[in-house]
Amino acid sequence: MQTKTKLSEKDILALFQNGCKTDCKVGIEYERLPIFSANNKAADYGADNGICNFLRNFAKEENWDYITDDYNIIGLKQEHDTITLEPGCQVELSLKPENTIFDVRNKVNSLDKKLKPVLDKFGIKLLNYGVSPLSTNKSISLIPKRRYKLMAKYLWGILSDVMMRETAGIQCCIDFNSEEDAAEKFCIANKLSPFMTAMFANSPVRGGVDTGYKSFRALSWLNTDNDRCGFVGQIDENCSFEEYINYVLECPMIFINRGSDVIPINGRINFNQFMQNGFKGFDAEIEDFELQANLYFPEVRMRNFLELRNHDCVGNNLQYSILAIYKGILYNRTSIAEIKELFKDFEYRDFFELRYNVPKSALNSKIGSYFVKDIVKEILYIAEKSLIEFDKGEEKFLEPVKELALNGLCPADIIVKNWYGVWNRDIRKLIKFVS
Repeated sequence: MQTKTKLSEKDILALFQNGCKTDCKVGIEYERLPIFSANNKAADYGADNGICNFLRNFAKEENWDYITDDYNIIGLKQEHDTITLEPGCQVELSLKPENTIFDVRNKVNSLDKKLKPVLDKFGIKLLNYGVSPLSTNKSISLIPKRRYKLMAKYLWGILSDVMMRETAGIQCCIDFNSEEDAAEKFCIANKLSPFMTAMFANSPVRGGVDTGYKSFRALSWLNTDNDRCGFVGQIDENCSFEEYINYVLECPMIFINRGSDVIPINGRINFNQFMQNGFKGFDAEIEDFELQANLYFPEVRMRNFLELRNHDCVGNNLQYSILAIYKGILYNRTSIAEIKELFKDFEYRDFFELRYNVPKSALNSKIGSYFVKDIVKEILYIAEKSLIEFDKGEEKFLEPVKELALNGLCPADIIVKNWYGVWNRDIRKLIKFVS
């Protein structure tokens, strides 16, 4: 009988090394908030016109396959694309990375065109907004996915239920061609992240009231679980695959999967201890590390690509502005050098403090003696210059964010102005605006 080889850090390291690519693409993970059109409340999972039956109907109409958990439908897949559900029924499109942002946009538009008649049939709207505008977590049930029940029980932050059940965001996926390239992009993306949060802040009204925050979604992440959220390390260019892996190994574990069973761990050990000693007779497997890495939620997540995570859901083509900024900066050596120069006088603590300030003040936050709204103008200029150099016309995707940011505004500023102005605090008008 062959003895099973013990999982080693070398096995884990190979997951990251195998991510190095020569053909660098851009991808999107696009979450939206589903509400019932009839009452503007969060759409639930099990109702006759709810999200489960919507997925079942769409799968039948468009020939998608089910993704299930304990026989419950929790998403759909077709080739490399998926439609999955976040804990509070948020609908996420995760699409195969493409060579151009035009290709990403065309794929999203094509899929949305197919989704719309089924959504209309069920009386559901998908909102391009960062936090549930009317329903709060106390009235939003978790979908029947076993890991979400364990996560909800384990995550200890005071706003972790808000994060899980109420929020929606957009993530950008970027490739790297070597470990050194990954480390450099990882460092820069982390430093960019609070500026991006500020530019795309889009969640001021929650539960029908103005919260006083431009991004209540970002605030919820600050209060979810400091063991697994935030920056990884000191966000410097010396970060390596091994160093990132060590942070994941030291993070407390929530659970593991064995076949169809979910084994709770609830923070009793970290992954390093699991690799060394096992847990209740179970030994560590490479799939366990992949799960552990997926339950680690830093601003920038390193996988066999980089996942840039901290942006509120936005619409009106702002979602593609996110991709355009990152592509323009991270895929151009000159742009990388210019961003380094822009940030050279700031220290780790400056970025750390900024991360805590932008949820409330967005572009009116300060880093050192500088306003964020002034620095983002330089960031946009660098990204635009790079995209023009690529000569694919992708600089056009910066126009929506330039229209706001060059005037010192983020999406939340427009919403708050309208909320107290022409909308007269009417939640229906906000929902129409973000539909």
